[in-house]
Amino acid sequence: MNKRPRAILSAATGIVVAASLAQAQQTPPRTDQVFRNVTTYLKDLSVDDFMETMGVISAALAFDCSDCHTNAGTDKVDWALDTPRKVVSRVMINMVAKINKENFGGRNVVTCWTCHHNRDRPASTANFETLYGEAPLIPDDVITQAQGGPSAASILDKFIEASGGAQKLASLKGIDATGTQAGFGGFGGGGAAEIAAEFPDKKATIILFRAETGRGDQIRSYDGKVGWVRTPLNVVGEYQLEGGDLDGARFDAQLMFPQQIKQILTNLKSGNPTAISDLPVSESQAAIQRQQGQATGPRTYRVNVVQGTGPRGLLVTLYFDQQTGLLTRELRYSQTSIGRVPVEVDFEDYRDVNGIKLPFHISYVWLDGRDSIELKDYKLNTPIAEAKFGRPAPMKKK
Repeated sequence: MNKRPRAILSAATGIVVAASLAQAQQTPPRTDQVFRNVTTYLKDLSVDDFMETMGVISAALAFDCSDCHTNAGTDKVDWALDTPRKVVSRVMINMVAKINKENFGGRNVVTCWTCHHNRDRPASTANFETLYGEAPLIPDDVITQAQGGPSAASILDKFIEASGGAQKLASLKGIDATGTQAGFGGFGGGGAAEIAAEFPDKKATIILFRAETGRGDQIRSYDGKVGWVRTPLNVVGEYQLEGGDLDGARFDAQLMFPQQIKQILTNLKSGNPTAISDLPVSESQAAIQRQQGQATGPRTYRVNVVQGTGPRGLLVTLYFDQQTGLLTRELRYSQTSIGRVPVEVDFEDYRDVNGIKLPFHISYVWLDGRDSIELKDYKLNTPIAEAKFGRPAPMKKK
């Protein structure tokens, strides 16, 4: 992942957003209604799919938004201007689309990442360090059913039992957890965090930053049908979900209630067990490591793997700790016009809350940044204001 946060420039830098975006709509606007000078087949995307597409490009090339949208010789961002890099990117998008159409039936087998791998110019010569060094393990998005290992059903059954058991989980209808935000997009923490969920598929993640940060609030909400995103320093600021992000928001909401995990995905299969050793360490876990005289850092988890599919091509891989049976990582992929978009959610520091095991450290990784939340308190089955799951309230004027 690029060390610099991407796709997080302020709306104040000159983006042209249609006035219609300021109002909730039955049919969200298309890309060419929100942005100027969008050509190629990207102009008919939903706003969230377009933003994800830009994330795919910037991740593949290790670019910040400004690398393509800054007027030459200045530091001024002009989103509509046809800069040389922007012109080349259109050629590349059309080239990749043609390759996939003529060779792979239109499937996104070749993407920006295929050649670029986090650099602006694809490498064309063998590198000895890579050739003779220890190659990183890069698993395929789609896993193959493992032979001889535990079945997907048995892994999920173990998770349900480890989480508190089917009978106890059946009583879980609402979650309201509060804590602090420990990091966003490379800019550090500083926000009060709340994760609220209502059975079976409503969820809101609300982060209220301190006023002096100047970032505005970060809100992701889903009311069972409609989803919204408000992200600080984002080029749009706020938009309604319609594409792959909407499917991901629905799955994340459903996953808050483990009792339905066997119903929210289809085509379930188990992959070969593997190891995870890059999970962020929570503050409480680091404190325990220090008390025990251990070096602070990630632990290695041996995990069982389950994969399933959701609506409209949503692909989800779940990793369960072999020792505890608890969910360690969710890796989901939504489909855009130029390739899959990964979103990773890690769960750690499980504790007992009224007989149910719940994570107190949750981290999110997406193409444009990372977010880490340390939860301090859980309230179960308490009333939650319905407005929390709807469109975020208007931002307060300074």
